[in-house]
Amino acid sequence: MLTVVSVSFAQPRAIGGRLGYNLEFSYQHSLGDRMMMDLSAGATNVWNGWAYADVNAMFDWVFNISGGWNWYVGPGAGLGFAFGRWWKDYDYMPFRLNVGAQIGVEYQFGIPLNLSLDWRPMVNVLGFGRGNGYGWYQGFYGVALGVRYRF
Repeated sequence: MLTVVSVSFAQPRAIGGRLGYNLEFSYQHSLGDRMMMDLSAGATNVWNGWAYADVNAMFDWVFNISGGWNWYVGPGAGLGFAFGRWWKDYDYMPFRLNVGAQIGVEYQFGIPLNLSLDWRPMVNVLGFGRGNGYGWYQGFYGVALGVRYRF
């Protein structure tokens, strides 16, 4: 067990943010040569009396293009919570569960800086919606620019 713990802390990590429709704090952790776990938490502005907060976990396979360029793709899930008028809109649930994927490209500079551009489409499988609550949720899951410090 000690070996597993020491190996996991020896793996490359990155911390920073994603900026798109929203602002997210992001933490990436390598799970080996070609896998990465991306954990993020974010918030967005008030829209129509609502504000949103989300946490997401994405598991990406990373492929080297050339030089410092990589592209990545993989599945993930997210949990969200709405703050605002949900108690007035009885057919809205104040939370949601999403599943989806992420695809993107990143550049790792010679210094410990990493820039990325990715797309994260997610499907709302529970919560936030009229009727059955299913459908695409685009607020947190559009195109975003990531800036991270690698350590």
